[in-house]
Amino acid sequence: MATHFEAIIVGSGIGGLSFALNLAKRGHAVAIVTKKTRSDSNTNWAQGGIACVTDQTDDFNSHVQDTLVAGDGLCDIQVVKHIIEAGPERIAELISWGVEFENGADGRPDLGREGGHSQRRILHARDMTGRAIESALLRAVAALPSVSMLEHHLAIDLITKAKLGQCQVGATDDRVLGVHVLNTKAGRVETLSASAVVLATGGMGQVYQFTTNPDIATGDGIAMAYRAGAEVRDMEMVQFHPTALKAPDGSRALISEAVRGEGAILRDVSMRAFMKDFHPLGDLAPRDIVARAIDSVMKRDGAPHVLLDATQVAKGHFAERFPHIYATCRKAGFDLTKEPVPIVPAAHYLCGGVATDLQGQTTLAGLFAVGEVACTGLHGANRLASNSLLEAVVLAHDGAVAADREIAKVKGVRADLPAWIDGSAGDPDERVVLTHNWDELRRTMWDYVGIVRSTKRLQRARTRIGTLADEVREYYWNFRIEPRLLELRNLIQVAELIIDCALQRHESRGLHYTLDYPAKLEVARHTSVRRPQSRP
Repeated sequence: MATHFEAIIVGSGIGGLSFALNLAKRGHAVAIVTKKTRSDSNTNWAQGGIACVTDQTDDFNSHVQDTLVAGDGLCDIQVVKHIIEAGPERIAELISWGVEFENGADGRPDLGREGGHSQRRILHARDMTGRAIESALLRAVAALPSVSMLEHHLAIDLITKAKLGQCQVGATDDRVLGVHVLNTKAGRVETLSASAVVLATGGMGQVYQFTTNPDIATGDGIAMAYRAGAEVRDMEMVQFHPTALKAPDGSRALISEAVRGEGAILRDVSMRAFMKDFHPLGDLAPRDIVARAIDSVMKRDGAPHVLLDATQVAKGHFAERFPHIYATCRKAGFDLTKEPVPIVPAAHYLCGGVATDLQGQTTLAGLFAVGEVACTGLHGANRLASNSLLEAVVLAHDGAVAADREIAKVKGVRADLPAWIDGSAGDPDERVVLTHNWDELRRTMWDYVGIVRSTKRLQRARTRIGTLADEVREYYWNFRIEPRLLELRNLIQVAELIIDCALQRHESRGLHYTLDYPAKLEVARHTSVRRPQSRP
């Protein structure tokens, strides 16, 4: 028997929590499904802040132009204008929910600056902005009895009319009806039905060997949406953050772009500053340019890293302005205030995702997407720093308005959803296969689908990952499901989508740079993938 909610939100970051608050305000019973604890989200890891025009020296047009330049011709200008112009009202809403941004001595917002921005417009809570937003929104949600928080529930797949045999995948009358979720604490699959389902599952950084993302970033929402027949777009546009600390133990830790916004300088291993060789903005160039510049310098010098020199940052108050980054570096054995530190690029953010309109609606009726899982057209070919949290909160507000209409449209209609059937599936007896396949997937993506690509590399990756997909598909159907298997299944699906979109793009634009097509086409077009109707 399915448990019914008016809306189910998969994910508990800024997009999911904001969406829930807006729906609850409209009187709806909402369930938030999160695969670990409620505070485990990509939002919690966001350091820099949220970009918004709040100062008299700044204006919407300037922010729009910065976004369009960074997006390298692939942004939807109407989307860009709408999200940026809606920003101040949404910031006020965040503050009303308890978010506290840093203010200067004059009581006005202490605005930071990041790469690609022509003005200081980054609202922040020191260098832990995401955590401050997450904590405030969780407190606001906890005060609402109409919102149920289902922790340790991992979404498996969307339930649609097509999957129940009531229409074809992609048919105009297809719609989402609910979701199957694995209760990881109880070890059972539960069926949840809803009038609207919202994907707010964040990113997919774990598809790469080196990433700034937490281990929950396994592309679950994108994979589920694709399997359900929704359109997925611009998946080749994977942003590699230029500055991830290369720790002695081989791990990577994010060093916010805001550090360079406050004056830090990138240097090669001989201590020469090199970014002016690549872009007039130097160290404040857009991320795609900085990441490729670092990759180029490392290959030129045969060096395992470059250096980030922050010894002059924040007039000697680095530890006060960036306490989390300072502590992270100290734990790894580096003092940013006294010495340059080794940094390398790492997979950071997906600019593509599930295609949506300006209200978060996907191409599948009843299904919404918000945050990094969605592709609205704001980021284009390269996300401007700190625009992502802004996009999430704007789309969560506007999406809730559309979801409210969707819920009213099907009010009183509840589908009779089937329970999950394990059949004769047994317990996995070779879990080491999952570990080996996980490692091979991430290494393959890093080596062949990274910052610089070629058609041959992409084809090699597609062949290798196709083999992994076959093995995991067989594993999935023959053994009882478990979290590691479900996440690997999703990562492999995401990897295939990235490669499919990359092979479609016969040019170098933004985050997609290929040796075979170094020039940029005159007209920018989106890449798009939808599940074939014949695929099982």
